[in-house]
Amino acid sequence: MAVNTEKNSYTVIFAIGMVVIVGVILAGLFSWTKPMITQNEEIEKQQNILYAMGVNENDESSAVFVSTEVASKEFASNIKEQMVITVDANGKMLKSQTRDEYMAENNNKEPYLIDIKKQKSNAKSGEPRQLPLFIGEKDGKKIYVAPIYGKGLWDAIWGYVAMDKDMVVQGAYFDHKGETPGLGANIKQRFFMDDFYGEHLLTDAGVFKGITVAKGNADPKNENKTDNEVDAIAGATITGDGVTAMIKSDLKLYLPYFKSLKN
Repeated sequence: MAVNTEKNSYTVIFAIGMVVIVGVILAGLFSWTKPMITQNEEIEKQQNILYAMGVNENDESSAVFVSTEVASKEFASNIKEQMVITVDANGKMLKSQTRDEYMAENNNKEPYLIDIKKQKSNAKSGEPRQLPLFIGEKDGKKIYVAPIYGKGLWDAIWGYVAMDKDMVVQGAYFDHKGETPGLGANIKQRFFMDDFYGEHLLTDAGVFKGITVAKGNADPKNENKTDNEVDAIAGATITGDGVTAMIKSDLKLYLPYFKSLKN
């Protein structure tokens, strides 16, 4: 018996069948690619952290990560310890954990995989916040790398800032989700990120001041490293303000830990 393909019921059944088939295919593709996506995200975080502490393949002007093939090996070699500092909603340090202590309580999850966006939301809700800190060595000097997260003009911005024990910046990496090409998107360019090297986060009195991305900065060549300022990107004021805000709000939370290093 021939099927009447002109009937409305046939069209509906055919459409439902196609939706089910496509749904099954997409679900299968997601399940198949999810482990690869997760692995790529993990490697990218390792590359970001390494970049901030100066382990990269930069040429004279371009920002270049270590390759994906060696990122995990370089991370294991250069990051000597991962710590997790827990603070309350007011920024008071509640405890600090080593990598092993944290992983034992969190199903073997690595500290560098902590969701910084989620932790900021926790703090806004009055819950404790976990602050990962990555400790490495470069040229015989101990380096501390902290993640930061904020908002630019259009969407999220984030980064990693490497510091010495005195909270003097030793390197930085910034990235964004959707800032304007040629303007705010330039926060991930060398000419902007390199300016942060050597900048002081504290005043001479040891008070946390952060770093301001300053429009009309009186030090355009960035020779004064104790003015707590770097030059802004032309036409990217709001993105620059976002970088300023996340540096000041997020890195300030690490101050009690750095003070403890001097005790």
